[in-house]
Amino acid sequence: MSERIHTRIWDESPDPRSPFLGQNVRLFGYDYYGDLVGRARWVEMLWLLFTGEAPTPDQSALLERLAVALANPGPRDPSVHAAMCGGVGGSPPAASLVAALAVASGDHGGAGELRRAMSAWATAGEAFDRVTDALTEQADDTGMWPGFSPLSHHTAHSVLDCLAALGRASLARRLTWLHQHEPSLSDAARCGLSLTGVAAAALTDLGMDLDQGEALFLLLRLPGTLAHAVEQSGKRHKQFPFFALNDITRSDDA
Repeated sequence: MSERIHTRIWDESPDPRSPFLGQNVRLFGYDYYGDLVGRARWVEMLWLLFTGEAPTPDQSALLERLAVALANPGPRDPSVHAAMCGGVGGSPPAASLVAALAVASGDHGGAGELRRAMSAWATAGEAFDRVTDALTEQADDTGMWPGFSPLSHHTAHSVLDCLAALGRASLARRLTWLHQHEPSLSDAARCGLSLTGVAAAALTDLGMDLDQGEALFLLLRLPGTLAHAVEQSGKRHKQFPFFALNDITRSDDA
């Protein structure tokens, strides 16, 4: 009896020329290299991989908007900052990526916080007016609600822009409610809404469970993270794009 790879995601038949090769590869029943490559879009592949089904046009549209919104968290984000430090320190992209993922998985602006925010939406269910109570239940030891930033009492304009753009998608029920109630929620939290909070609402609108949401949140942030790390590769540490180093170093060090 020939050995087979046991996974619901991937199916292949052995190539008679070599036991190390496969042929007739199918991904959830789709001819991977015959039908999907060259036809499927990136977000459609993501949806298929995580759900086992082809997405509807509405699902693809919202996921694509979320993917663009999360693609580059920017150098202020701790995970991007970690990757940039790896790049300027001479680490290869793989090491910078691991550093970024370690930080991005945390409970402050990371996947851990996203998971708690998604749990709040799941607890509230269809009763969106219960979201405030659910967020309070998911607060950390300091009372901070998941999905809100402790760095400012105001929601950043960029976050509001993302929320508005995602909220125009047809599946954006929680996103629309969040956009309408952001001022009162931010007042209650005494902190501005964060992009993590927007992502939690979007992933819940997409019907993702906690594991799927956490995985996609980490994955979708990687393009910008790696781009910033690669940009810093080969530069000197005194060229790092933070802090006024010229004030504390000689001019010839700048």
